[in-house]
Amino acid sequence: MRLILIRHPQPDVAPGMCYGRTDLAVAPAQLEQALATLLPAIPDGIPLFSSPLRRCAVLAARLASAPIFDARLMEMDFGAWEMQAWDSIPRAGVDAWTADLANYRPGDGESVLQMAERVAAFYDDLQRQLDANHDGAAIVVCHAGTMRLLAARHAGLAPLAMALQAAGTPHRLPYGEALILPHPASK
Repeated sequence: MRLILIRHPQPDVAPGMCYGRTDLAVAPAQLEQALATLLPAIPDGIPLFSSPLRRCAVLAARLASAPIFDARLMEMDFGAWEMQAWDSIPRAGVDAWTADLANYRPGDGESVLQMAERVAAFYDDLQRQLDANHDGAAIVVCHAGTMRLLAARHAGLAPLAMALQAAGTPHRLPYGEALILPHPASK
């Protein structure tokens, strides 16, 4: 299965905020910039899946005539930490998360392992779907955390290993850009 993962454009939020699952808008200029880069580069005729959060959905709706929205692609739920400045979150909570990256639930939200399990379920369902159709390719518009987990699953990792790899590796995925995961045989 070949995947084209696209990170949403930069959301309209102050720098330094924890916003995981918060449904944020995208500034029109950020959306247009992402479209200018992506439209000429993405192939026609393959299915496009997207997180239903606005920062992804608005881009997906402009890239494809019939995007398929799937809640399993949403970013992690940070619970009570959502829309808090990272430097105002109690240090004890951050330390607890650092001590148990896979299982700790920041802000009593979702653990990275819980997110990895739902992303793995999406990936496995998609793989079954694409094995028979679309030349085994899809476009996925989602979030940096989701992209890291999809890449880990594509590499063959189980959910716990996905969670540990994604949580322990800083991302370098620019807003509004694509990451291509080739067919495993062509790696």
